Amino acid sequence: MSSAAHTSLAGRLNTLTIDGRRDEDGAVLVPRGELVHGCADTLARTLSALPDDTGRVELDMAGVFFMDTAGLQFLELLDTYGRRNDVPVRATRWNGQPRRVLEMAGLDTDDPLHRPAPRPGEAPTLSTAALEHGEQLDLLRTEVEQLRRAIVTRPVIDQARGVLMATHACSSDEAWNVLREASQLSNTKLRKVAAVVTAGTGQGGPSPSPELRQALLTAVDRCLN
Repeated sequence: MSSAAHTSLAGRLNTLTIDGRRDEDGAVLVPRGELVHGCADTLARTLSALPDDTGRVELDMAGVFFMDTAGLQFLELLDTYGRRNDVPVRATRWNGQPRRVLEMAGLDTDDPLHRPAPRPGEAPTLSTAALEHGEQLDLLRTEVEQLRRAIVTRPVIDQARGVLMATHACSSDEAWNVLREASQLSNTKLRKVAAVVTAGTGQGGPSPSPELRQALLTAVDRCLN
């Protein structure tokens, strides 16, 4: 079984696929890509395709490399499925940036759907981040702000990736490499590079400088040829 997100009518590229297999009485699902806008819809399609006799659902999240607030909706949907169908659900093997987001949200980074009840007379356990001293808290605030900026930036980057994929018949990863390479070659922020690429489709936006135009041509030649 597998399910994939597609380009929306608004032009936003959802980069998530979910493969799966039966495992004894349950299902093991393997998401790959990004938990961004549209990821919950992809999960909903996958869950709806599971057989009625599925006794448990486990998600292996090792292939997810980016997550914004849409990832929390993804987890909420999984939790709702488990409660509604009275089956255990788990999402484990979180890595990198998604794991850090779970930590900032105060969730269990090994299995965010696991909520152990406190012992009688014992206060609920605080997340590790909440127990850190001032320097660590400042670091977390900085990361939260970076995440917020990423959420704002991601749509134009996704659109630029879509433009490059359509123009050069390349994959999402190859389009991302073009944007990153052009950004590094021209010493230009990635969002500005993406805005220039989308502007070329007639959506408005900044005109590229000669340096950025040459950087884009070089990046395409290096990454796609």
